Amino acid sequence: MTDIVNIMTDLDGAEPDAALQVQAALAARISARRKALKLSFDGLAARCGVSKGLLVQVEQGKANPSIATLCRIAAGLNVSVAELVEVAQAPDAPIRILVEDEAKALWTGPAGGSARLLVGSDGPEMLEQWMWELHPGERFESDVHPAGTQELVHVLQGELAFEIDGKAHSIPTGASAHARTDRTHAYACAGREPVRFVMTVWEPGAPSPR
Repeated sequence: MTDIVNIMTDLDGAEPDAALQVQAALAARISARRKALKLSFDGLAARCGVSKGLLVQVEQGKANPSIATLCRIAAGLNVSVAELVEVAQAPDAPIRILVEDEAKALWTGPAGGSARLLVGSDGPEMLEQWMWELHPGERFESDVHPAGTQELVHVLQGELAFEIDGKAHSIPTGASAHARTDRTHAYACAGREPVRFVMTVWEPGAPSPR
């Protein structure tokens, strides 16, 4: 399987203008951060474990990275995912407020589900809040997160199957869960109606790559 992605991957199904805006913003911010760190494409590829070819395509606005790849690129640039996709605000402000339209859909499922990053902290330590919706038959398999990563989940509607180390745990409407996700994990819709849940992710900071 090639690392080069020439189609709208995780933004399939999104409104074209919105998807292109996210793609263009990602391209500009990744490029600016890479150049600020004086990193070549080869250097960034070595730091984040993403192929040089895909990095070039992303910066040219010709490819959209998946959530997992975006997380790796952010780590290689020593920033958070939120810093790459959110509307820029004053870095020293005591509060950062994002309106509903600024929540970026970074994944869309084949049946209409989505994962939206509502808000996130600056990196390298990351604190993020997500709104997820999975439709019947949809499943999202996540990469293993860095050691110490934890997630808090609250189900607003439907039933969530939260898979940890290959075992599915059922979380019904109104229930919450705390999980350690520095291991294999996935999320799936367990019922006949869509499941909607809020997720908070805390990922401890790692030493800056050299």
